Parts: sequence; structure tokens; C-alpha cells
Amino acid sequence: MKTIQQSKVINGVDTMALNQTVAAIKTDPELAQFKFRAKNRTIHGGHNQSEVKEFYGAKQEHRADKEPFVLDNDEPHVLLSGDVGPNPVEYAIQALLGCMTTTTMYKAAAQGIEIESIRSEVEGDIDLHGLLGLDPDVRPGYQEIRATLRIKTKGPADKIRNLYRFSPVYDTLSRPVPIKIDVQFED
Repeated sequence: MKTIQQSKVINGVDTMALNQTVAAIKTDPELAQFKFRAKNRTIHGGHNQSEVKEFYGAKQEHRADKEPFVLDNDEPHVLLSGDVGPNPVEYAIQALLGCMTTTTMYKAAAQGIEIESIRSEVEGDIDLHGLLGLDPDVRPGYQEIRATLRIKTKGPADKIRNLYRFSPVYDTLSRPVPIKIDVQFED
């Protein structure tokens, strides 16, 4: 008699599909290699627009037949622009919250731990002395980022508390990552 496995959804995650994905990656490690991409163009002043569309993962391209996600980037009036969208440093910290939340939900689901909700908030400090080149000892980016995750669960706190550390955005922001920039000039 053949046993039929049924999917169990925990935290909105199909745990059977998650386990199958993990097993497939263990069998074929190349499935784990992903490349995410974005494009950007200026609009006016601090306003620019990013497009996120195709990405490579699991040995193939994805989203080629979809319209791109379009994200407006701008600066607030106090930073001399039109304030028609979040500025890039706001995108960075919201990406941190989004990724830590998703990661926590997925990692908990993989352990069979149900989470009712996660609410989070973040705040970061930037000193314009660094951005404006007024003080070489002040970095242009965040000096510190403080985030709070409020997790509602009956699951064991000790197994959930540090799941956010598996977040790719948390890892990217908390540890130095090599960035290679190629500046090209057009006619």
C-alpha cells in the first residue's frame, strides 16, 4: 500500500514543498544558485526609477513573461527632491524587515512551529557629514540600525528568537560584502 503525503501549510508555507525543495538542493547543489537583478534610470533630480523583473534560480530564468515591478526612489523635500517615493536608504531598512520576517516565518514552518503574526519596525541613523564629504571619519551609510520583531506564537521562544539571522538581507547588511562597480560613460 502506497502512502500519500499530504501538504501541511504552516505560516502560509507549504511545508511538503519546502522539504522537497531542501531535498532537491541536497541532491543537486546547483539548484541553490540564484542571481537577482535590477535596473535603474534617472527621472529628475533625486527621483529615479528601478525595475525588477527576471531572475535566475533553480537552473533557469524566471518572470520573463511578466511585467517588471517598478519602484520609485526619491528624496524628501528636506533633502532637495520631490518626495514621490521612499529614498534608497528607506528601501534598505524596509527590505531588512521584510526579509527577516519572511525568513523567520519559513524557518519556523520548517521546524513545524506556527507563528500567528510578526510585526516589526526599524530605525536607522545617518549623519549627512559622511554623505556630503564634510567629515572623513563619518561613514556615508547607516551608523546603526535598530529593529524590533514582535512575534506572536505559542512556539518555543528559544527556537524562534534568532531565526532572523538566516535572512539574506540581514546577512548582507551586517557583514561586509564585496561590491564591484563598473562605471561607463556614454556619448
